[in-house]
Amino acid sequence: MRIITGLYKGRHFDIPRTFKARPTTDFAKENIFNVLNAYVDFEESIALDLFAGTGSISLEMLSRGCKEVVSVEQDRDHARFISECIKKLNAENHILIRGDVFRFLKSCHQKFDFIFADPPYALPELSTIPNLIFQHELLTEEGVLVFEHGKNNDFSAHPHFKEHRAYGSVNFSIFKY
Repeated sequence: MRIITGLYKGRHFDIPRTFKARPTTDFAKENIFNVLNAYVDFEESIALDLFAGTGSISLEMLSRGCKEVVSVEQDRDHARFISECIKKLNAENHILIRGDVFRFLKSCHQKFDFIFADPPYALPELSTIPNLIFQHELLTEEGVLVFEHGKNNDFSAHPHFKEHRAYGSVNFSIFKY
């Protein structure tokens, strides 16, 4: 796993082979972040990484200068790995929450400028996540949600949908108010 650009550009972290999570490919991550440069001023953003998995997106957001990054990951081993990566970077503007994303969404009172959600593609509740984020008003007025999903999901009818991007087998839907 590699950080694409920014303060920690080029840093590599070896993901344990026992991990169930699949990090967003470097190709897809680099391309979606290039698109996001038109939407998000990372240096002014407070960001949220849902289903953080390996922490790849959280690390990228920290490297790009986000004021604060909150990562939510339920798996104990994955959360420990994210914590170890953050320590290696000496990043102090990171909060790791080990817990259920759905509970977090229902109880969170903070607003974010940027939310990245990468749930397991087979998650039965996957299609409800954008609605929960807007229902609980977790985005700031100018905030952006990037939702990674499989090719069989179509969010184009969602009232806050802005655009869809696909890079190989990785699909992203972008939402804004």
